[in-house]
Amino acid sequence: MHALVIVIHLIACFSLILIVLLQSGKGQNMGSMFGGSGSQTVFGSSGASSFLTKATTAVAVVFMLTSLTLAYVAKSGQESVISDYLPPMQQEEQQVPADNSGDR
Repeated sequence: MHALVIVIHLIACFSLILIVLLQSGKGQNMGSMFGGSGSQTVFGSSGASSFLTKATTAVAVVFMLTSLTLAYVAKSGQESVISDYLPPMQQEEQQVPADNSGDR
């Protein structure tokens, strides 16, 4: 189960990177705004969502769900790293043995 979630998480991660890099930026036609005839508007409505926008949303949801699942599994599987840590004052008290030889 844990390995399956990791594989899905990695696939979602690389897919999200690829999908975001394939999308065109909103400011790509900014230069054509002043005098040129641009096909896209920079500050206006963008119309219907494209396939890449919907795919980005879906893959981002899968990525977040697998992230939360992996965090939950890691938390419930073992104790904290700090649970065995003693503050420096308590470490010194445990390392120094009681010396009763001064009473002789």
